[in-house]
Amino acid sequence: MLSGARPLRVAVLCSGRAPGLLHLLNRDPRRGAAYEVVCCVTSEDGFSERVDVERRGVPIVVHSIGGVGAAHGVKRTDRAVRAVYDRRTVEILDRYGADLVLLDGYLLVLTAPMLEAYDGRIVNLHHSDLSLRNRDGSVRYPGLRAVRDAILAGERETRASAHLVTAALDDGPVLLRSWPFAVPPLARWAHQHDAADVLKSAIWAHQEWMLREAWGPMMAAVLELAAVGMDRPGQPIDRALAGRWALAPDGSFTPDGVLVESI
Repeated sequence: MLSGARPLRVAVLCSGRAPGLLHLLNRDPRRGAAYEVVCCVTSEDGFSERVDVERRGVPIVVHSIGGVGAAHGVKRTDRAVRAVYDRRTVEILDRYGADLVLLDGYLLVLTAPMLEAYDGRIVNLHHSDLSLRNRDGSVRYPGLRAVRDAILAGERETRASAHLVTAALDDGPVLLRSWPFAVPPLARWAHQHDAADVLKSAIWAHQEWMLREAWGPMMAAVLELAAVGMDRPGQPIDRALAGRWALAPDGSFTPDGVLVESI
């Protein structure tokens, strides 16, 4: 917990949905003691859990990336617009006095304004095991298609990771890994038999299983770790204090001594 024994002030950034957030708000006894969710900022006009989140006392801020792009007459993918958008995001988060930013189903790559303003204080949940590396040291399964890529590569199980965000996509220090989720034989069968429709459905179902089962407990655990690892407001998380942990299905976590694997 931060010095002065006040809870960590957490801002959640999401896009069309926020997997696990309602678990965090409904079921985690550490909310209000170790941390408090001070706002939820969504990049999309249609946020599916808006009503449910607001009912739990968390302000929703619709900060539309599409609206910012339209105002500048360019596509939402334009990097210059992303920088403008992120500067406005910083202004929003500052109004709520956020100590930590949690990316939950956030589909935008952060740019310099956010990375600099919250350096060492942004945590992302990612649906692959970020301890898996290629021979050159790069992340084996980064990006939005990580589950698909892992299954197509023949992985027999997948894990989710919570990591500190850096300028390199999905490459920041890992704080927490989930328990393993076994890839069903159906997915391997579909891949071997070029059954694209079945494979697509199997990949979607496997990813949803991870999101719905692991995201909430992972968020609760990593916020507790962040509260321990952040000594003062505005200071980066001290990884030596936060450590690196493996999460079990019952929500407990133990030191994660895994060696980084490479191929």
